[in-house]
Amino acid sequence: MSIGRSPTIQGYMEDRVNKIEQKRLASNIGRAIAKQRIRSQLTQEEVAERLGVGNEAVSRIERGRVIPNIVRLLELAEIFNCEAAELLGQASVHVDDQTQRIKTLLAPLKPHDRQLMLELIESLATRFRQDSSTEE
Repeated sequence: MSIGRSPTIQGYMEDRVNKIEQKRLASNIGRAIAKQRIRSQLTQEEVAERLGVGNEAVSRIERGRVIPNIVRLLELAEIFNCEAAELLGQASVHVDDQTQRIKTLLAPLKPHDRQLMLELIESLATRFRQDSSTEE
């Protein structure tokens, strides 16, 4: 009988992890969209009008309550004059995507400013490693 239960428990745990990841993704995408909207100097109302939706729809997306479908994501990227990949890249928790984001942020800086940023990142990384090792 326990053999029949294991896949059910495992399936439940996988579903639970997937739901947590979906919530995190929705939240990250929402923050990226809000950031691009603000950068574009647009209000939620203006974005809603351009999308042909109500104000609350944009608010729900930005708060991570709703994940926009791919068509909506492309529309938002067009409104913000950015790539859809930029919205997704800002939302990603994958190291490669985050590395690319840091590269994009560093590229326009002067060499001495880039060096300062790298030193700051190294210092923060060291601090966070120390904090996480003391929590264990």
